[in-house]
Amino acid sequence: MIAWPNETDERRAGFNVDIPHNGYAWWYIDAISDDGREGLTIIAFIGSVFSPYYAFARRRGPADPLDHCAINVALYHEAGKRWTMTERGRGRVARNANSFLIGPSDLGWDGKTLTINIRETGAPVPGRIEGRVRVTPVAITKDFFVLNPQGNHRWWPIAPRARVEVDLRRPNLSWRGEGYLDTNAGDEPIETGFRHWEWARGAMRDKTVILYEAERRDGSRVDLAVTFDAEGNKQEFTPPQLLPLPRSGWKVDRSARSEASVKLVRTLEDTPFYARSMVETTLLGEKVTLVHESLSLDRFRMPVVQAMLPFRMPRRR
Repeated sequence: MIAWPNETDERRAGFNVDIPHNGYAWWYIDAISDDGREGLTIIAFIGSVFSPYYAFARRRGPADPLDHCAINVALYHEAGKRWTMTERGRGRVARNANSFLIGPSDLGWDGKTLTINIRETGAPVPGRIEGRVRVTPVAITKDFFVLNPQGNHRWWPIAPRARVEVDLRRPNLSWRGEGYLDTNAGDEPIETGFRHWEWARGAMRDKTVILYEAERRDGSRVDLAVTFDAEGNKQEFTPPQLLPLPRSGWKVDRSARSEASVKLVRTLEDTPFYARSMVETTLLGEKVTLVHESLSLDRFRMPVVQAMLPFRMPRRR
């Protein structure tokens, strides 16, 4: 399932994928409840790309990605947001083909459903997130995308559409909704390959649309526009015009593709180098609400930003 598509046995999750020194892999889930009132994102990292500790280790020489693992959980609900991302070293990490343990939390794949057991504490506000999230893909795709000519940054939209079940004890939340699952991997730091990127996905009437665009470090671009149907079949299309969105509170640039106007519905995350938003746009003649991300890797590299990150990303040895 999460093993890259050239693997022969799809029953394996591929959490034991080889990652070179200074490299990374992450598994990303997002979901919106059926009533549109609740949302979440979960990202499990090997070689946490946004870790200030991993960046510092790389400055001293080749760094072990397994010594910099984390699970990031963000909840967007009526009572407010809750966010956690604690980094763990290799001594608190275990993995095999179908399971990935990071400190007190873990992910497991049984051949049909990805189950995430969460036991995390937020920072700098110490709110607990405890409970279980289950992600069941509607279909698993066979296509992955190489994001640069060297082939050392890759993206696979594993399940463009999935059913997600959220059952949390802390906070007390239970809901069901539509979700998404993908994975990225790279053989070098992400900021080495890219300066800025934006990504968005949205559920349409009978398919899922995904937009992926980035400015590489050499000035060239990635511009992907693709849909997947309920069976996981891919169809690329010519992306419409790129329209500006209001900059985030931290002045991160945002833009979105649309055949008409675009509307910023809500900013979910606003950090010095990253913004996650809900955006209303028109694609392939249909209005669609996108989960949208903007990432400035030039901002991420700034020493002042690196100095701020430990307050939200503590490390436990």
